[in-house]
Amino acid sequence: MHDRSLSRRTLLTATAATAASATTALAASTVAAASPAVARPSYHLKRLIARMSLEEKIGQLFVMRVYGHSATAPDQADIELNIAEMGVRSAAELVAKYHVGGIIYFIWAHNTRDPHQIADLSNGIQRAGLSQPTPVPLLISTDQEHGIVARVGRPATLMPGAMALGAGGSRSAARTAAQIAGAELAALGIVQNYAPVADVNINPANPVIGVRSFGADPRAVAHLVAAQVRGYQSAGIAATSKHFPGHGDTTVDSHTGIPVITHTRAQWEETDAPPFRAAIAAGIDSIMTAHIQFPALDPSNDPATLSRPILTGILREELGYDGVVVTDALNMQGVRDKYGDHRVPVLALAAGVDQLLNPPDLAVAWNGVLSAVKSGEISVARIEESILRILLLKEKLGLFRHPFVSHRGVDRTVGTRAHLAAADRIAERTTTLLVNEGGLLPLSRRGHGNLLIVGADPASPTGTTGPPTTVLANSFTELGFSATALSTGITPTAAKIDEAVAAAGGKDAVIIGTYNVSATSSQRTLVARLIATGVPVVVLAIRNPYDIAQLGGARAALAAYSWTDVELRAAARVIAGRADPGGRLPVPVQRADDPSRVLYPIGYGLTYD
Repeated sequence: MHDRSLSRRTLLTATAATAASATTALAASTVAAASPAVARPSYHLKRLIARMSLEEKIGQLFVMRVYGHSATAPDQADIELNIAEMGVRSAAELVAKYHVGGIIYFIWAHNTRDPHQIADLSNGIQRAGLSQPTPVPLLISTDQEHGIVARVGRPATLMPGAMALGAGGSRSAARTAAQIAGAELAALGIVQNYAPVADVNINPANPVIGVRSFGADPRAVAHLVAAQVRGYQSAGIAATSKHFPGHGDTTVDSHTGIPVITHTRAQWEETDAPPFRAAIAAGIDSIMTAHIQFPALDPSNDPATLSRPILTGILREELGYDGVVVTDALNMQGVRDKYGDHRVPVLALAAGVDQLLNPPDLAVAWNGVLSAVKSGEISVARIEESILRILLLKEKLGLFRHPFVSHRGVDRTVGTRAHLAAADRIAERTTTLLVNEGGLLPLSRRGHGNLLIVGADPASPTGTTGPPTTVLANSFTELGFSATALSTGITPTAAKIDEAVAAAGGKDAVIIGTYNVSATSSQRTLVARLIATGVPVVVLAIRNPYDIAQLGGARAALAAYSWTDVELRAAARVIAGRADPGGRLPVPVQRADDPSRVLYPIGYGLTYD
């Protein structure tokens, strides 16, 4: 156990030298890598833009949600939702009416039921785009970060999430994970992925980033971001680094409020900027904005999404980036608090944005931009500048030549045995062993063959995996153990705790999956009661690795960084000794009683040697 003095503010300063060296190394190549899109001949695309009506031009700027599994024949419930929210019945009608330049897929919008359905939906959307008076294919996008944020589930390959990859520390593994994930998305017709996350998570209380980040070390995060950018884009899709200028040190979720970043400009350069510089140096196709206030970068306190000093002054002019800039979703509260929904897209374009993602009311947003152009507030030349960037990206991705995908391509690419095996290999190197008193781990079938698996069963990110206690129990059973699963929930009741204690009787060991344990969490009571039985207890943090700071007395503790099947299977193999615990903490774990002191530093992790 380690006990070192280190506050979050100290962490900002302590990483300065490391980050500065990374920044220096990357800066020389940034400008050269940032501008290839505009350097390519674009005369034919300019002629295409000239043929567009003003309404078609404005449509190209929007990326919109739509309900339904089919572009032309969605289920009746989805038709009703589309009519209520957008005044259209289907994706095809959405494209015809608003000429949108892109569509984003969500599980809750019923876009991602299975691989062949997704491919058919993508093809239907592209047919709609090519049937317009000015035929233009669409950028179909999604948030497939892997780990706790994913929109396409099994049988597609699900990789470890960012913080798990950060624990593994391998740039090669990060690139391979992105390359496989990108190839599968491309086979489904999804050509723009809103990943990787480039935020440096130095705040354990961050409610929205957390394990979506590669870690707290700016240099390590920068290297892994660059590796994933290269991986995704080598597979023929556009990667998107997010959330510029950096969302890693917040205590407010921008979905529900407006976070304020209190870093100085120097701290931004040292901590937040390196991953974005690395992404630009790697040739990133698109960068997503953050709905955060950053007074040191823009004292107006406009959200970064609406800030010209941040998006044009820093991102475009200082960092030399001239690729596509896409907003975070415009239906998030963080960008809606200060201005009305009709003004937000106008101000975003004025700030330097190209793509306007998922406004709450498309008609309001679309007409807001139309009015601003007709009044002269935004020039036609300004929106044509963004349209050219968008069309250049579509051309780079081959959408003008090959807009459609095939069922054969889906079968040959999505969820193949080789891809699934690669995911398991990568995940095995991410599980982090934090406590192993008396060498309890690895468990042996002879000494600890009868196991009880209890704990939290959060909902599957994709709706196709879990529940975690069952996945763990099945994994141990496959490894030759006898394992019983008992779900006790994220907030176990007294009755559930009593049930778990009773079930522990006669077991050789108990494995507890914990989920974001706080000082007041009843998960602490569950762990303490089970420890009191005298049965060896193994704690497995299935989301944030910070849980261990709130829990004491367990003979063994590990971090899995997510509750998806691939990471849980890897954790089971580590606990059973079928794999070595290769992960190292990518974030510091601070003491619960004194957050200015570190319990386990970055890089900490035990082995079986």
